[in-house]
Amino acid sequence: MWVYEKKLQYPVRVSKCDPQMAKYLSEQYGGADGELAAALRYLNQRYTIPDKVIGLLTDIGTEEFAHLEMIATMIYKLTKDATVEELKAAGLGAHYAAHDSALFYENASGVPFTAAYIQAKGDPLADLYEDIAAEEKARATYQWLIDMTDDVDLQDSLKFLREREIIHAIRFREAVEMIKDDRQQQKVF
Repeated sequence: MWVYEKKLQYPVRVSKCDPQMAKYLSEQYGGADGELAAALRYLNQRYTIPDKVIGLLTDIGTEEFAHLEMIATMIYKLTKDATVEELKAAGLGAHYAAHDSALFYENASGVPFTAAYIQAKGDPLADLYEDIAAEEKARATYQWLIDMTDDVDLQDSLKFLREREIIHAIRFREAVEMIKDDRQQQKVF
């Protein structure tokens, strides 16, 4: 069961209206390597993973939903005062025409989210290596997003998210070693 606190995992502040940055951030909202895909991937994989690492996938999967909430807050704050002309200039005219200011699960190019982004092989090592790759891709994307803005407040929140991706990758690497060690132990029945 969840205990929900009505606050973000980490504060989200933005210094200015920036629809272009909001468009770029949508990559982490509805993109292949974004927070939604990660959350669904990990929570799905936990059903075919050894008991020793189910909790890890559950913990990280639910944390990814907290990150999704942070990204949604950033996008909202970056666009809430934007005019229709500013949205169009940022390449968000089609989004505005279809959704007004509502968030929609799509990547920065406007491609809608698809379940094809969610990988699950059923082999613990294959899935964990996929998870490590997903975290590293998210870390790289966060770094590029940090590089694309001069808003120090926004950079602060993005740096937090980047660091969490690093921690997740480390934890998945630890899980790989646990499973390898378990496989190497002689089984006595």
